[in-house]
Amino acid sequence: MKPTLLILAAGMGSRYGGLKQIDPVGPNGETIIDYSIHDALRAGFGKLVFVIRKDIEQPFKEIVGARFEQYAAVEYVFQQLDDLPPGFAVPPHRQKPWGTGQAILAAANTIDEPFAVINADDFYGANSFKQLAARLQTGEPDYAMVGFVLRNTLSEFGSVARGVCRMTSDGYLQTVTEVIGIQVDGTDAKYTDNAKKDHPLAGDTIVSMNFWGFSPSLFGHLRTQFVEFLQQHGREEKSEFYIPVVVNTLVETGRERCNVLRSPDSWFGVTYRADRPRVVESIRALIARGEYPEKLWP
Repeated sequence: MKPTLLILAAGMGSRYGGLKQIDPVGPNGETIIDYSIHDALRAGFGKLVFVIRKDIEQPFKEIVGARFEQYAAVEYVFQQLDDLPPGFAVPPHRQKPWGTGQAILAAANTIDEPFAVINADDFYGANSFKQLAARLQTGEPDYAMVGFVLRNTLSEFGSVARGVCRMTSDGYLQTVTEVIGIQVDGTDAKYTDNAKKDHPLAGDTIVSMNFWGFSPSLFGHLRTQFVEFLQQHGREEKSEFYIPVVVNTLVETGRERCNVLRSPDSWFGVTYRADRPRVVESIRALIARGEYPEKLWP
């Protein structure tokens, strides 16, 4: 059975200031999401599921989703602020949905096979998709995460947040901790804590970029942990239910194991507007090396 690719795109409209303003990074108007889906289909993924907001459904389907329908089965699910378990209500002033954990949970009735999760606006690289597709196609029940080398994920234009991973000697995740304020420091990195104290991070530290592989068992865990999250934070305006926190809890309590696959690829993303020229240049270099065609889609 071919695995499914779940693409978290509910935030696209707000992050880009409107779908029509999605920045092209390829020579024929391709966006980052085009390259991710191209890589996924080459690697053996068989179905695409987009998590979007209901209010951007029509333009998203027309501008983004429609061009993939001739290459794979495409489905859409909706992340909604008021999609809550019985007994919970939206706080009066909350405006944003509840984070990546809730976004994945929105696909629970659509996915029955092993699946990968990616952010719509992150470039992960062809090797990363090949590794994860091969892992998911084995049918093994353990979860998986593609880990990136920290120095390959940094921006020279400002600080970033990354999931810093600690692993066992046989390559399984022990913990993943969200660290904010990470900056380039030579060939390594550093971050500043709340007390304004700097801490070094080795450049070869493995970090999570929200590229996960799961079995459908995840949905049961998400339902349970979402209720627990809402019991503690359901009245707050900005708290979010993050998938790394869910995985961390499952790993630390021994309920699931997560194999860390190491990618040599460089992650690209437009964290800052000034990052875009570097992304464009990097993709042009990959095309020049023959890793991508000049035009992705006929």
